Amino acid sequence: MAHQGTPVRQARLGRALGPEPTSVSGVVLLLPGGDEVSTRRPSPVLAAASVRALGRRLARAGRADGLAVHVVHYRYRGWNGSEAQLAHDARWAVDEIVRRYGDVSVCLVGIGMGGRAALRAADHEAVNSVLAMAPWLPEDDVAATPEPVRQLSGRQVLIVHGTSDERTDPELSFRFAARAKKANRDICRFEVHTDGHGLRQYRQEVHALAVDFVMEVLFGRGFSRPVRDALMAPPPLGLRMPLAAGFGAHSRR
Repeated sequence: MAHQGTPVRQARLGRALGPEPTSVSGVVLLLPGGDEVSTRRPSPVLAAASVRALGRRLARAGRADGLAVHVVHYRYRGWNGSEAQLAHDARWAVDEIVRRYGDVSVCLVGIGMGGRAALRAADHEAVNSVLAMAPWLPEDDVAATPEPVRQLSGRQVLIVHGTSDERTDPELSFRFAARAKKANRDICRFEVHTDGHGLRQYRQEVHALAVDFVMEVLFGRGFSRPVRDALMAPPPLGLRMPLAAGFGAHSRR
């Protein structure tokens, strides 16, 4: 009897969130969180749940402009060291978007380990922007190669982090942003004071900030004043911009 090998796992795209526009002119790829090391297959239900509310809000906001929003389902739960598997899956997903929709701009939106994957996969030519929420980034280690930043050149980048995050260190995302700012002026970082890893305490404000960013980078609607100020401010001011309570209700001026 012929030996059957173990099937090769494949990443895949979830169905478009919300009604898919007739003509797609921009795409958001949602990259859920993951683990530092794991060869287990992620639960598609749990992974999608972590980003679905944000995805639906983005889909509603951008439908008239032709926005399609998809969740990326990874092959493995883990980053797994030099394999950087979540980043590889993110690049595959961008390739798949180009195959499906043609020459469209893509914004990578990731949370936790998905935030690291979004930042790392920004080197794909179809990616014009990255939103990294509470990104998991490695500790500074003189014996290891620093997390790369050159792939962010020419991309619009927004990092959002809760100051009370006990799972991913907000100081590490600040240090990363400070290095990246030297190679790319179009990067800013907002701090959500007293919020934790899931950014739930100020979820409405965080989602409004995400909508503000995505609608400008993909469709040119214009940034709100706080985002413009953050992009223009020199470090460290533009990398420690506080996200004001009520953002989105009265910030577009």
